[in-house]
Amino acid sequence: MTSRPTVDPVSLTVRDIALDDAVTAHNYHPLPVVIASASGAWVTDVDGRRYLDCLAGYSALNFGHGHPVLLDAAREQLERITLTSRAFHNDRMGPFCRDLAELAGMDLVLPMNTGAEAVETAIKVSRKWGYDVKGVPADRATIIVTEGNFHGRTTTIISFSTDPVARAGFGPFTPGFRIVPYGDAAALGAAIDETTVAVLIEPVQGEAGVQVPPPGYLAEVRELCTAANVLLVADEIQSGLGRTGSTFACELEDVVPDAYVLGKALGGGIVPVSAVVARREVLEVLTPGSHGSTFGGNPLACAVGHAVVGLLQTGEYQARAAELGARMRERLLDLVGDRVTAVRTRGLWAGVDVDPALMTGRELCERLLARGVLAKDTHGSTIRLAPPIVIEQDDLDWMLDQLTEALSS
Repeated sequence: MTSRPTVDPVSLTVRDIALDDAVTAHNYHPLPVVIASASGAWVTDVDGRRYLDCLAGYSALNFGHGHPVLLDAAREQLERITLTSRAFHNDRMGPFCRDLAELAGMDLVLPMNTGAEAVETAIKVSRKWGYDVKGVPADRATIIVTEGNFHGRTTTIISFSTDPVARAGFGPFTPGFRIVPYGDAAALGAAIDETTVAVLIEPVQGEAGVQVPPPGYLAEVRELCTAANVLLVADEIQSGLGRTGSTFACELEDVVPDAYVLGKALGGGIVPVSAVVARREVLEVLTPGSHGSTFGGNPLACAVGHAVVGLLQTGEYQARAAELGARMRERLLDLVGDRVTAVRTRGLWAGVDVDPALMTGRELCERLLARGVLAKDTHGSTIRLAPPIVIEQDDLDWMLDQLTEALSS
């Protein structure tokens, strides 16, 4: 069993926090902890105090901090070559793309860097497919998205966000998107017309508080897209690669999209790696010069990404997320009542709504911090729990004990 921190608070290094505040832009509001090292599901601050990481880099750390297989892959590649640009071939990209395509049941892979970059790529590909394949008149393509979405923070992506904080002060916005309620297949179907080229959707909305759609919703969306000759693009940047108890959250509903947008865990918490993985007909609309990325598909990223794919090929991590997720769900449901108003889970991923009359999500995260648990709030009174899939069962139970006490103290 992993040794755990005491409940008594340890003084933080105020100097390091003050330095961050003085020299970095304030686009985040981090909890007052300065992390210096990490291993597995645990991190250690500059004062030597340890915390259980239950955010896991927004699921970028599905396999924990410093997974030996991933570190070995990175070290070996660092000694060989790290960047060639796509002006030349490299010996790591082909094997990575081949095995990722096989894992996803798709034909082609376009590797990029960040999740937002992959979403932007999917938007461009969808529009070009609409013009070249579907025959939509030039510059009239529309893409359907849902309320509560989070696909990144570029200018185009925030153009179809419904989060006022993400949008305020950043207009004018990019046209070409239609927003419908999440989980409402009828509304989505009504929004489709002859200009619609794609539906871009999260199978589970992570940033919105782990919002899970009604059973059968994704299957209905798939049917609507097929009937109207519209691409179904699944943003699985947070939900994919083992987090939900399957390789992809779409698989839990027996849905196969036309394209996956992947990121976060694909880089193993070591380097930014993202990708659009799709049917041949979709990605073959791109031609040399029509889209690119200097670092996309670089040898270091491909080496790490390939190692991530190798971990997932065994099914071990998916099964572990499903098993531990069922245990977490059972414990969390016991909390629903006066203090917790709702719980939503998918695999080892949960959104917990706290009674706003009791405390905010931020206040609960601060209480958990004092107890040695790192979590993240969202949208006022909700916290998200997404520990690394490598977390030990005893540590998971300990975290849930701390949550229970933090709510009742």
